[in-house]
Parts: sequence; structure tokens; C-alpha cells
Amino acid sequence: MAGRVIFHIDMNSFYASVEQSHDPSLKGKAIAIAGNPKERRGIIVTCSYEARAHGIYTTMQVHEAKRKYPELILLPPNFERYRAASKAMFEILRSYTDLVEPVSIDEGYVDVTELAKERHALSIAEEIQQRMKSELDLPCSIGIAPNKFLAKTASDMKKPMGITILRKRDIQEKLWPLEVIEMHGIGESTAAKLKRLSIDTIGDLANANTGLIKEKMGKNGLRLQNRANGIDDRIVDPESIYDTKSVGTSTTLPVDETDEEQLKVIFRQLSAKVANRLEAKELAGPTVSIQTRSSEWQNHTRSITLKNTVWKSDDIFRHAWQLFTKNWNGEPLRLVGVTVSNVKDKGDMTEQLSIFNFQEHAKEEPILDLMSKLETKFGKNVLIRGAKYKKTSYDSKTSFSKDFLDDHDHNRK
Repeated sequence: MAGRVIFHIDMNSFYASVEQSHDPSLKGKAIAIAGNPKERRGIIVTCSYEARAHGIYTTMQVHEAKRKYPELILLPPNFERYRAASKAMFEILRSYTDLVEPVSIDEGYVDVTELAKERHALSIAEEIQQRMKSELDLPCSIGIAPNKFLAKTASDMKKPMGITILRKRDIQEKLWPLEVIEMHGIGESTAAKLKRLSIDTIGDLANANTGLIKEKMGKNGLRLQNRANGIDDRIVDPESIYDTKSVGTSTTLPVDETDEEQLKVIFRQLSAKVANRLEAKELAGPTVSIQTRSSEWQNHTRSITLKNTVWKSDDIFRHAWQLFTKNWNGEPLRLVGVTVSNVKDKGDMTEQLSIFNFQEHAKEEPILDLMSKLETKFGKNVLIRGAKYKKTSYDSKTSFSKDFLDDHDHNRK
């Protein structure tokens, strides 16, 4: 294969597979990892392929899954077990090359361009897959391609335990006939926008008028059009996983909620969770967003970008609640969420004084003056603010959490 050779490794039904490996009596059975089945918020996080054969799928509500297949075995999540398996998985990948980019707890990219000069890429992929199965007792699918987009697309083509090669010359035959919603990076909202432009398939997107795409969809539209044509210049970057862009949380409500005071309490709790995670990662951001989902499953997102960055619970809550009260029409809600985005390390930011924070700065002034005098006498790095010692946060306990990446950070030291 000429040019770059990129693998996308995707562990199959990861949580369920880890549980079956831990308890072999579960192998061959329909199992699902789920939240609390007694509450409506209980949803299927992932399930085994045996469960999928009975129509069970990720995000299905637990009570619906049990009604569909009463013999379904429900297990609570064991995140420490999954983190340990993830760490072992990435250790296998790093035994081949340092060019490993974790994307989530159960998937990542590997650049094997140099290795592929000495061995066929397919041989390397088969060996990795066999090692995952023999050493960890975990199945995986691997996509092989000249770039990340095609590698990700290829790994989805054959599951479980599949290996798929996808070259640029294959996209016209294999990708273009598919509906745009099938394309990695396109969700229902984007697919609907494209449909309004009479773009129904990936081929339609690839061959659409570039000027029209730019006018109607902006830079993101052009990026997606490039992907549809098999163009993706992103490198496999082991450091990119530490570039957090947003920190948020949401909750599914036990009942369809219309009580404003109760919603206010929930927004305050969500804001506190977001603040805890920002503090743990020493991050702050200027954009506050809220998400709501109605009892009719209508999703709405509203956001505001501030002149100052925020990271404290009260500040996040104030802006989130203002957004909510301004936009909520009183409809019953089943889910609400709060996010702070465009985040950066606090140490890299300057904060403008405002009516909300000038008193805090005034209180700090004597401390800063003392620090300045000590640094002048003993050197610049004699004092380090305690907040610089980052804490690991375990507030987020979902498959989308990147707290597990702390493990990779420790490995690198």
C-alpha cells in the first residue's frame, strides 16, 4: 500500500466482552451492561452480539429490552475492570509503535506506515487481532486505510472480529451508494440539512457543488465533502487525546418534568458537576451551553459565548439558567444538560475583571504581592499554586468519559 498505512482498532461490544472474559459462564449468552433498571434513566450502555440477535441495542431502555427478551442478563457497569482492559489493549498496540492515538476507552488509531515497509499491513493487523483475543480474550475489528476517516469507516464494515482494507479507489463502489447518515461524522441533524440540498447519498455529497456546500454548510460541510472523496490529512497524534474541547454532563429525568423550581435544582446540580470536572482538569471556557429533550424527543441546544471564561459552579449555573428560562416554553422535559466549551488550560488564559470577580482578585492581591517578592528573592519557580496539581475526576462514569486517559498519561511519564 503506497503512502500512509493507518489502522483503526475498534473493540467489539467492549464492556460486554470484558464481562464475558471475566466470567466465562456468560459467553454465548445475551448480556447487557445497563444503568439502574428500576428508573427510566436505565438504558443499555452496550450489549453482547447474542443480545443484539434478539433486537437489543445500545441506548434502548432497560424495561423495553427486558420486555423484548426476558432472558436478557443485566449487569451493572464495572469501570475499573474496563479501564484495566483498555490499558492492556493500548499496551499491546504500543508494543508495535509509539504512534498510537486513543480515541475512547475502546478504540484508537495506529500509524503502521514504517512497519508496513517490512511486513504486509494485513499480516500486522491479523497478529494484533489474534493477540487481543489470546492475551486479553477480547474481540476487535480493524480497519486498514491510507487515512483516519477511511480506517474508521473500514473497521465498521465487518464486526465482530473483522479486518477490512479500504483504499481510496474503493470509495466510489463501497461508500458512494450509501445514505449520508451512514457516513462517519454525520448525524441526523446534518443529514437533514443535506437532504434539504437534495444530497441523499455519500456520492451526492462527494460530487456536490463546492460553492453550494460552503454557502449552506460552512467549513464543516467542506470537510465532510473531502471525507466523502476519501480526503483526510489528519495525522495519528498520540498527544491529541489531551486536547479537551468541552466539559459537560446531562441527566435523564425520572419523570417528564415541568416544575421550574425542580428544574432549577437540577441545573444547579449539573453546573456543580461540570465545575468539578473543570477544576479537576484545570480548565476554563467562555461558552456555556444547555441541552434539553422534550417528552416528545425533541432536542434543543442553546449557548452563549462570554467575554470572560467560567469554571465556577455559580457562574456556570447563572448563565445556564438564564439560557434555559429565556428559551423554555414550559413543555415537559425528559433530559437536560449543561456544557462549558472552547475550554483551555487556566494557566494559558487571562481573565478580564468584571462585577462578578473583581472582589476575588482584590482578595488575592496581597498573596500575589508576597509571591512576587519571594520569586524575586529565590527564583521564578519557587512557588507553584496548589491548583496546578491536577486531580483525577471520576464524576463522569460513562463510555464517553475520557478520564481513563489519565492512565495513558501516567504510562508516558
